[in-house]
Amino acid sequence: MILKPRTTKYKKCFRGKTKLNSKAGCFVELGTYGLRATSSGRINGVQIESARIVITRIIKRIGKLWIRIFPNIPITKKPIEVRMGRGKGEVYDWIFKIGIGRIIFELQGTSEEVARMAFKAASHKLGINTSFICKVSDLTR
Repeated sequence: MILKPRTTKYKKCFRGKTKLNSKAGCFVELGTYGLRATSSGRINGVQIESARIVITRIIKRIGKLWIRIFPNIPITKKPIEVRMGRGKGEVYDWIFKIGIGRIIFELQGTSEEVARMAFKAASHKLGINTSFICKVSDLTR
């Protein structure tokens, strides 16, 4: 499954910063358990899809899974053995820039042990460091 982005204003964009802290999406809002990024980096659509497949396999489709990121930044690449100049290359991949603290996946409806196991398997598919977190309910405050 190839993820296609939502409409973007421009076809191609600059690389931008890769080492950054996340400003939004830092709290578990939809589910009970979450997978949080502890390092910054870039994740493409293939990594997101393979992590989703691993999670759904482990939880056996019991519960609900939310994917909180979407690859919407185009990455260009020039063909091999092409001389310098003549503009920017064609779009060959779509990525999402992950900041430190960003929630990548959320899960609800399973036990904590199953959620930990699923998120650990999914973290091996991603190219960044992650950690498992639980939602703090109002009753424990």
